[in-house]
Amino acid sequence: MPKMILIVEDEDILREIIKDYLLNEGYQVLEAVDGKEALALFQENDIDLIILDIMLPELDGWSVCRRIRKTSNVPIIMLTARVDEDDTLLGFELGADDYVTKPYSPPVLLARAKRLIESRMREDRQTNTSESSNDDSITLKGISIHLPSRTLTVDGEPVYLTYTEFQILAYFMQNNGIVITREQLILKIWGYEYEGDDRTVNTHIRNLRSKLGDKSKLITTIVRTGYKFEGKV
Repeated sequence: MPKMILIVEDEDILREIIKDYLLNEGYQVLEAVDGKEALALFQENDIDLIILDIMLPELDGWSVCRRIRKTSNVPIIMLTARVDEDDTLLGFELGADDYVTKPYSPPVLLARAKRLIESRMREDRQTNTSESSNDDSITLKGISIHLPSRTLTVDGEPVYLTYTEFQILAYFMQNNGIVITREQLILKIWGYEYEGDDRTVNTHIRNLRSKLGDKSKLITTIVRTGYKFEGKV
């Protein structure tokens, strides 16, 4: 069954361009022109990815993202005409998986959408076709992740992570004790050449650390290199 993408964009021309690219790739598309309509469509349909503009009437994209993240881990790509880096960081803090600044190339936006959807599909296939095994879970120093369900517990207590935060933590724990460069992290998690600066990566790491509480010290920063998960057993 084709995957369903919700486009939330109040500029008719841009919305139509994005829709045409997605339809040509075989995706199903729903459209919303404001934040309230977006939330209604999300609640009524099984959405696989959201392309979400920030500057919307009725309810802005940040508010939409915040409300959706209370109940769902659906991948979200945020769009904005503003170039303030703080806007980008806020989007990631609210749980966005990717961020595209206008003007943008529709093929690039399409490639990022496909990457998020295909990554989720691969994980779902693994969940549905493989038997449970010890490899499905990793536990280090009181942090336990279950890969098929993308769930986390810290000292037995469930902790909510966004899709991207979980990917980062899983990558760190799978490479316990190994230094991960920023370039390796970006290639693994985002899967394309990153065009911004290190503040975006730093924000994801900061959000992840804040959710880990006292366990945040297990993620160490290697100056001018990257990060390392210090969960030696």
